[in-house]
Amino acid sequence: MPAFARLSLSLLLSIAATSHADEAVHWAYDGHGGPDHWAELSSDFAMCGMGRNQSPVDLVAPVEASLSGIDFDYPLQGNEIINNGHTVQVNVAPGSSIRVDDHRYLLKQVHFHTPSENRINGKSFAAEAHFVHADAAGNLAVVAVLFDDGDSSPALAALDPELPDHAGEHHSLRAGNAIAALLPETREYFEYSGSLTTPPCSEGVRWLVMKQPMTISPAQRETLARVMHGPNNRPVQPLNARLVLD
Repeated sequence: MPAFARLSLSLLLSIAATSHADEAVHWAYDGHGGPDHWAELSSDFAMCGMGRNQSPVDLVAPVEASLSGIDFDYPLQGNEIINNGHTVQVNVAPGSSIRVDDHRYLLKQVHFHTPSENRINGKSFAAEAHFVHADAAGNLAVVAVLFDDGDSSPALAALDPELPDHAGEHHSLRAGNAIAALLPETREYFEYSGSLTTPPCSEGVRWLVMKQPMTISPAQRETLARVMHGPNNRPVQPLNARLVLD
């Protein structure tokens, strides 16, 4: 199993652009503030340009590794939903966690990208949900769920009336348990060592990408793109010397 660098708990505040410290530095998904320029915007974002283990990636040529299962302990009660101008994020009440290789990570929040950030064998998906976890030392693990175009997602249907339309808008979440339906029934996954997909692009993030995609209707995808001012996906990054474990 690869060694994953230790990250401060404060990095949880920066994933999906939620760090208040980064608010003074405007970054975006296009134009002069887009991904090609993130490293130029602030010295704090240097890893976006110089990092060698960046995310997202195209998951190709996986290596058989007999990965252990992910033990999900997910009451999954969301208590707040936020539009931070880059994504829609559901903050999760304490109590949900995963255990991988007998290592426990606590679920902190779930947020969305459209189209997907990670790819599988070159295929881009309609959307992607990131379940962001941290262990007691602050090491991050992200469970990524991909969405294909198809039938309506019951979870997103339940969340639709709750989605905040404007950047900076947040409110209590009434359909808090709806996010449980975002997970696929089949829990096989790919694993790789990567980074945050937003500035500051810090590395040492354990990525667990579910193999089975869920479905999302075209109308739901359009709604997500509208409220998230999409598209909000960072382009795939070079794998370099990393392995994709299967």
